[in-house]
Amino acid sequence: MTTQQLVSEIKKKKSFLCIGLDVDLTKIPTYLLEEDDPIFAFNKAIIDATHHLCVAYKPNTAFYEAYGLKGWQALEKTIQYINKNHPEIFTIADAKRGDIGNTSTMYAKAFFNDLAFDSVTVAPYMGKDSVEPFLAFEDKHTILLALTSNQGAFDFQTKQTDSDELYKLVLKTSKTWHNSHNLMYVVGATKAEFLSDIRTIIPDSFLLVPGVGAQGGSLQEVCKYGMNDSIGLLVNSARGIIYASNQKDFAEVASEKAKELQNEMELILKQKSQG
Repeated sequence: MTTQQLVSEIKKKKSFLCIGLDVDLTKIPTYLLEEDDPIFAFNKAIIDATHHLCVAYKPNTAFYEAYGLKGWQALEKTIQYINKNHPEIFTIADAKRGDIGNTSTMYAKAFFNDLAFDSVTVAPYMGKDSVEPFLAFEDKHTILLALTSNQGAFDFQTKQTDSDELYKLVLKTSKTWHNSHNLMYVVGATKAEFLSDIRTIIPDSFLLVPGVGAQGGSLQEVCKYGMNDSIGLLVNSARGIIYASNQKDFAEVASEKAKELQNEMELILKQKSQG
């Protein structure tokens, strides 16, 4: 999917909502455990109930790898279901990969070619030759960890180097990499006050913003400081939507929670267009 197609979908749905499909079998409705594939059954119900309200889905691969082969097969079935039934939706493999050369190429092939995701999250710690293999794939996007939503982000990401805080150095350096136009960036909603500085470095890039909802991030603050002329935001919510109920009405309640966020986003977009 191209960036232009993603922007078009945002305008069409009046939404920049990304829903995290982080399936924990201890949290889903117990009756689903009787299914042959409870993970996929849960995901399918969530997707069927919310696809008209969001523009992206983001499975975190850890929640699938934890269940071994069956978990990986559920991930494969989930992405195939989205691509077949809702090809307009942007898909994110939240895998946080990153290794040198040939290894990164194999990771990229796994997520872009085999599973057919539109994007994958990648850690920048090993530098240029660990990220460029992902960037080589046409119309695929590499979402680089820049400033994350967790408390531990302050251990390294905001530390001052000789010239800049480390996260700013990551942003500036990444712009020099081959095919950097395929880069997006992770910036946590709990770090909204940093978004103004981030936008001075990467004014046009899309930002994947986790941390709204259960982690306490403010959608209004994120949009105030992070939105650009092309919207430029994918705001992720997982637990606040998919685990809003653990009863048989879980998909219906998930839809209601997604609608609440979509309504808020629609209002923000309307205000932006009038401003």
